[in-house]
Amino acid sequence: MEKVVREKLWTHSFCAVAAGNFLLFFAFYLLLPVLPMYLSEAFAASRSTAGFILSSYTITALMIRPFAGYMVDTFPRKKLLLICYFTFLLFFGGYLLAGTLLLFAIIRAGHGIAFGLLTVSNSTVAIDVMPSSRRGEGIGYYGVSNNLAMAVGPTLSLYIHDSFANFDYIFLLSMVSATIGLICVSTIRMPYRREPILEKPPVSLDRFLLLKGMPEALTLIFFSFSYGVLSTYLAVYGKEELGIDSGAGFFFVLLAVGLILSRLTSGCWLNRGYVTRNILVGMLLSLLGYLIFVAVRNEWGYYGAAVILGLGYGCICPAYQTMFINLAPNNQRGTANSTYLTAWDLGVGLGVLIGGQIAEVSNYATVYATACVLCAIGYVLFKMKTAAHFENHKLR
Repeated sequence: MEKVVREKLWTHSFCAVAAGNFLLFFAFYLLLPVLPMYLSEAFAASRSTAGFILSSYTITALMIRPFAGYMVDTFPRKKLLLICYFTFLLFFGGYLLAGTLLLFAIIRAGHGIAFGLLTVSNSTVAIDVMPSSRRGEGIGYYGVSNNLAMAVGPTLSLYIHDSFANFDYIFLLSMVSATIGLICVSTIRMPYRREPILEKPPVSLDRFLLLKGMPEALTLIFFSFSYGVLSTYLAVYGKEELGIDSGAGFFFVLLAVGLILSRLTSGCWLNRGYVTRNILVGMLLSLLGYLIFVAVRNEWGYYGAAVILGLGYGCICPAYQTMFINLAPNNQRGTANSTYLTAWDLGVGLGVLIGGQIAEVSNYATVYATACVLCAIGYVLFKMKTAAHFENHKLR
């Protein structure tokens, strides 16, 4: 019997793009849990104002995503990646210079544009350098770099904030992280599998958004909305409503542990074609996690929900990305990636914006109860409609 040789996944280029991804998200997660506190302490911003400013990051990232997909499919991907990474790096210096709330809001919105371009570029390059036979597994491992950043970044930034009470240290550390990430991705060697397109296809809406993936995008938004609420207001909710003063860092560690564990196991299922099954399992786990988070208002519920939510989202995210890739031809890989990330960002941005408004008129417990209800709606829609749509329209 002829021995089947598995294609190599852990090449230099895959390691470099995964390291670059870790470092860009490490820089991102360093800021995420402390920015609501920074806006309150430095500018005396209200909850709703802070929610609006913080949501501008995701909204501008969302607006640029479709154009990012088109650019990635049109221009040399590595050159575009380096330009986007460098631009993303520069914005961290802007936070140090922002002396007014308006200037900070402008810089935060601009940073979202850079983030949107960078994440589409980086994830598309990652898919280019991984073998197609191990794509599901590769996407899972690539996502682990996000989750490691989620575990380390918030924990470290909250420790710096509690120990030194100086936000400038956190902004500077983010700059250093992004600089090292830029150096990493500059060493990527792109495969020669993408021939230049001599005749450009006509510009149409499908070059910016994967129209065939709209039903999938809709159900993803319900879960990314809940995630946006969870990640942004976690520290404030724990401190103000549960009396957990320094628990957000440990929450993110437990969340990341769940994410990593499920990603490492679900990648093999994706390689075998169990895409919709992965998502349904992840949705049920996420729904259970939010129910515990809302119903058990103490440290057991707070930290126990973290692991379960991590397991749920660790199944959902790589499976959804695989789903979008499998709906698109190779010359629309960037568009497929940007559509997946656009749907994710739209939900996160709405979660941050609407969550801040709900908290202003009620409290954060109501915000998380709303997130729980939306997850239940998303699960029903996916099970009844979206799963069958994907099975009928997937290309491979």
